[in-house]
Amino acid sequence: MLNDILVYANNFEAWSVAVEYAARLAADEQANLTAAYVYPTPSFMMPAYGASALLTAIVEHTHRIEKESLAAEQGFAAWARGLGVLHANWQVVEGYLPDAMTHVGNWHDVLVLGRDGELPWESAGDVGALVVRCGLPCIVVPQGWRGAAHIERVAVAWNGAPEGLRAIHAAMPLLKKAGRVVLLNGRRRDPLAEIGWRPEFELHAYLRRHGIAFDDVEIGATGAEVGEALLDAAARAKADLLVMGAYGRNRFSEWVFGGATRHVLEHAGLPVFMRH
Repeated sequence: MLNDILVYANNFEAWSVAVEYAARLAADEQANLTAAYVYPTPSFMMPAYGASALLTAIVEHTHRIEKESLAAEQGFAAWARGLGVLHANWQVVEGYLPDAMTHVGNWHDVLVLGRDGELPWESAGDVGALVVRCGLPCIVVPQGWRGAAHIERVAVAWNGAPEGLRAIHAAMPLLKKAGRVVLLNGRRRDPLAEIGWRPEFELHAYLRRHGIAFDDVEIGATGAEVGEALLDAAARAKADLLVMGAYGRNRFSEWVFGGATRHVLEHAGLPVFMRH
């Protein structure tokens, strides 16, 4: 089971869709919940050259944000308890967002992120950067999600890549509890297969050893069509969650030339469990 769930809170005055999803998931899993609000170090916001009055105003603004965000602790804990969370913790962190979430994530099992349509994809708050850098499996919740956090049907993307295997392994507590698991099998040929011998991983046997029954669905799409095919198949399965590896190729090449990860991050209409 999941014991410790971390969620990035981009607001301390109202709770986002991602924070609510994380709270409901924590209640369903009987897990501890930590919401982390991150504010930038004043030096990140200071111009290279500026009047002392401007620098003073930036520092004062940062201190005010720190004080106000810390004061949200009791309200958050009470709100989370109202949703059935056994233990809720409010964490305020100063620094660069990916680094801050990586640090707090060291004592958590999964990180919940919201896909915020107002943020540019390559900003400091880039969802993709957090998925890659945090060292944790992540559940990315789409903007405006109103479904339940209870996970009954899970679609699992599988193409033989190590990122996909790590995602499946990390999601095992959720797969064991699911009423239905649909394996979206789009296995690819390993380009290094002729260079050296490596044992082939038998996913079907692995899932059966863990007592997980599953339906096997072939995904015939290739290249730029894979992401769309995965989302279509997950929708047909009426999945509550899609499990997949993140950035199987070089992340820059995925961003420039497209890829399943990018397409899913941009277009998924359901929460996606990702592991790099």
